[in-house]
Amino acid sequence: MNATLGIVAGAVIGLLFLSAFFSGTETAMTATSRARVHELARRGDRRALILQELVSIPERLIGAILLGNNLVNILASALATSLFVKLFGDAGVVYATLVMTALVLVFGEVMPKTYAINNPDRVALAVAPVIRVLVAILAPIVMSVEFIVRNTMKALGFDISGDSNMLPAHDELRGAINLHHKQGAVIKHDRDMLGGILDLRELEISDVMIHRTKMHTLDGSLSPAEVIADVLAKGHTRVPVWKDDPDNIIGIVNAKDLLAALHANNGDASRIVLSSVLTAPWFVPDTTPLVDQLNAFLRRKAHFAVVVDEYGEVMGLVTLEDILEEIVGEIADEHDIEVAGVEREPSGAFIIEGATPIRDLNRQYDWSLPDEEATTLAGLVIHESQMIPEQGQAFTFHGFRFEVLERDRNQIVSLKVTPQKTGRRRRS
Repeated sequence: MNATLGIVAGAVIGLLFLSAFFSGTETAMTATSRARVHELARRGDRRALILQELVSIPERLIGAILLGNNLVNILASALATSLFVKLFGDAGVVYATLVMTALVLVFGEVMPKTYAINNPDRVALAVAPVIRVLVAILAPIVMSVEFIVRNTMKALGFDISGDSNMLPAHDELRGAINLHHKQGAVIKHDRDMLGGILDLRELEISDVMIHRTKMHTLDGSLSPAEVIADVLAKGHTRVPVWKDDPDNIIGIVNAKDLLAALHANNGDASRIVLSSVLTAPWFVPDTTPLVDQLNAFLRRKAHFAVVVDEYGEVMGLVTLEDILEEIVGEIADEHDIEVAGVEREPSGAFIIEGATPIRDLNRQYDWSLPDEEATTLAGLVIHESQMIPEQGQAFTFHGFRFEVLERDRNQIVSLKVTPQKTGRRRRS
């Protein structure tokens, strides 16, 4: 009698271990990082290859684990009930229920799942070979259960196709980057760089170009000496040259070509023929996606293009550096002139030029101002207010207070921007 009770008790303990195994496996398999598993599999890890195969059939995997878990839990409860009934009579049913509930909850569920959720990859890789065998053995039963479940849910009007609510891959990557940044695993600079790469497909040239009002151009009628002086004064390597009308761009002058021509003429600028050092301008539409323009720059081995609208009017210019800055942030060299576009006051407010790009402000100060309808800060104020504000007018939206400090005709020159308490995200 005692030997039989010992065998039953040992069987219950063994089944609790199996319950813990299945519970931990279920948590680890669902929490493991597919990206890390894919990388390990690429490197030839045998267990990772098995795990990658298993997670590719989630319904069958989870079905087999749940089937095994329910079998051992029910069997353990049944054996424990028979054991307690023999020891305590009819009251043993109550005792068995209380004891097994506590044992299964603590040792069969919470403890293994807690360990698995903290070590998902390690647990998943360790149990993958065993689970593959289990999935193969239980496949007929699991497939039958899948058939019943699918048809029942379909009859009830539920869509279980699996991809109806899936995020696009780019949005999933963006969410993962922001999550890791929030948890402290990714610093702000890295988050901005990775996010900038993802943003390239969503941005057009018009979002990053230098607007025509800020373009440095040269009048083709200037003397070579005047051209050289202007290029040296502005410090730009490439400058568009126009004739008769600023919209009539006839070529691009490169400072290196000017220097070579000056050297070839023994330093006599008057002997330089400007047309001989001009290169043909490259015109690109303002609606071109940034990623396409980046690839075009690489194919043509070019760094500079003039941007035009659908009517062929010059809108501005874009450089390879402008696109790269969307990824790595502002690029400056020893010849760049710092423009004080943003000035922070002791009160916490900002004095900002209206032409400052919204994306630059979001990146620099970790703000979240929308940039879908407007590229510049002035454009955002005009869009939100549905008017061209007068000097002194103030508006509050998106958690910020915007006060127009200076206006020149129809252009908002500068604004005072004051973040409200709920207007800014936590700074890194």
